[in-house]
Amino acid sequence: MQQRMKGPNNPTPKEWLASEHSLDYVADYKPFNFVDGEGVRCSLYVSGCLFHCPGCYNVAAQNFHYGHPYTQDLEDQIITDLSQDYVQGLTLLGGEPFLNTHVCIQLCKRIRREFGHDKDIWSWTGYKWDELLKDSDDKLELLSLIDILVDGRFLESKKDLTLQFRGSSNQRIIDVPKSLAQDKVVIWDKLVR
Repeated sequence: MQQRMKGPNNPTPKEWLASEHSLDYVADYKPFNFVDGEGVRCSLYVSGCLFHCPGCYNVAAQNFHYGHPYTQDLEDQIITDLSQDYVQGLTLLGGEPFLNTHVCIQLCKRIRREFGHDKDIWSWTGYKWDELLKDSDDKLELLSLIDILVDGRFLESKKDLTLQFRGSSNQRIIDVPKSLAQDKVVIWDKLVR
């Protein structure tokens, strides 16, 4: 008998709320890297994810208790690092940023206050675009602060290491401001593959 391959969890709208799961923990912070989006970036890895995608590259960060609490000192360091001329922006990863909206919204709002849109904000999420649009107000608020969203669960059956900034071919790189303005998904115009 052939065993069916288990896929990631699939929540219904508003099933998973950051207020019920997030502990405001951070798995890691990596300044000045080149892999988490376009240009030189500062990357914040938040803790906690309920998708549990088989083959996840960051299983430890699925735990909401992993790492350490987000602090004002860390936020200040991120802002200092972002102020460097050669840094293009911030990337939110995890874990799941949209299950850690308190931390992510606070940081994104400060970036917008201090840098406007001179620094871009990227985020990865296991949520699909249409799922976020039907979800809680905090998820929509975070979405409105982001420039580029890589959406969708990682699927081992669609894994492709040649893809630009994605692990599986079902994931999309979405221009968030254009998508919100046009009320449809607009793919990032610098997509190579």
